[in-house]
Amino acid sequence: MSMNPCDIIRKKRFGGELSELEIRAFVDGVVDGSFADYQISALLMAICINGMTDRETLALTLAMAKSGDTLDLSDVPGVKADKHSTGGVGDTTSLILVPLVAACGVKMAKMSGRGLGFTGGTLDKLESIPGMSISRDIDAFKRQVREVGCAIVGQTAELAPADKVLYALRDVTATVDCLPLVVSSILSKKLAAGCDVVVLDVKTGSGAIMDTPEKSRQLAQMMVRIGNLSGKRFSALITDMDQPLGNYIGNALEVEEAIDVLAGRTQGDLKAVALTLGAHILRNAGASGSVDEGMAMLEQKIASGEGLRVFGDMIAAQGGDRRVVEDTGLLPKAPRRVELRADRAGYVTRMHTSDIGNAAKLLGAGRERKTDALDLSVGIVMHKRLGDAVKRDDVLATLHVGEKSDRIGAYNLLKRSIEIGDAKPEPVPLIRDVVE
Repeated sequence: MSMNPCDIIRKKRFGGELSELEIRAFVDGVVDGSFADYQISALLMAICINGMTDRETLALTLAMAKSGDTLDLSDVPGVKADKHSTGGVGDTTSLILVPLVAACGVKMAKMSGRGLGFTGGTLDKLESIPGMSISRDIDAFKRQVREVGCAIVGQTAELAPADKVLYALRDVTATVDCLPLVVSSILSKKLAAGCDVVVLDVKTGSGAIMDTPEKSRQLAQMMVRIGNLSGKRFSALITDMDQPLGNYIGNALEVEEAIDVLAGRTQGDLKAVALTLGAHILRNAGASGSVDEGMAMLEQKIASGEGLRVFGDMIAAQGGDRRVVEDTGLLPKAPRRVELRADRAGYVTRMHTSDIGNAAKLLGAGRERKTDALDLSVGIVMHKRLGDAVKRDDVLATLHVGEKSDRIGAYNLLKRSIEIGDAKPEPVPLIRDVVE
């Protein structure tokens, strides 16, 4: 059969199931430029409208994973693990679970991207640590994973280059939230990065890509199904994003909160999600017999200070100032603070999480475009959670404001994003579901 782009587009347009050969031809055409943008866009829309079977989605994921370099971690002894979050606000779980899981003996080999969104990605957060480098060649990356037990670096290899082209076109053709395309985009990069065990954190709520529990569950189930069909061990947690996960939002601020958790100074939702994700990694990697046993191991690594020590080792291995783990005063600090106070008494009934994230972005903590420079010192510290009682004039949040921050825009958006009412709202479970 001919591998003419039009034949492949026509077949999917009429609801046919594409063969592995056709899907490989499509991905090859995306990478070598033999498929024109308008042909790729037409096929993306046909996939979006008619869907894909598991067999097609697996074929697309594997073809994308093999479209560039693939990392071979087989010369790093032991089980290698990774974690992926669909992204949220105040979501600093990687900086907590990576050193803790490594302290329990499971290698964490994490390649991250830059953040496009409310605040920077994990890499931007790490770059707020003085001297910290997120650039490592493959050999140095593997050596660090072997010696320290963990590394979080930028993607140096050309991993899944097909995804870059497809993602840019999905963005401008309104096909971003199409399930098979989301799944193949996320999983192709994870499979190319060479880990044995991957745990996914799928967010649901007002600050998430998937805003309803049903959509989030569909995405989680499909990612775990396709991930396990690829021969790796996948699990997913569906976690709540109807309020920021941590209380600190912004790059240096989130590093500070992660260190507070690792040092045993801070409890709360951020710690709970980080440890639950970590416990699933330990269980799936065979380092613990159950999730509960994994939780206990991670708590012990906080209590003994070993998790914080490993985080310091990772920072030092990547050129950063390891004293930061003992003294968060070494992190960049914004020059001004502005308090947002309650104009009435009652309970915090609702938070518009994406607006809180956008307020942090107006301060300079996040990017609109890849080329935007961040102010790593700015952000928001939340002082109230959903359901908290509030008196008139109580401080709801503190804005950490920089020289170029849109202070008034951020303040007004933040004010609108926190609703206070008379009745205490019903608590929502933090971890909505687990998909094995």
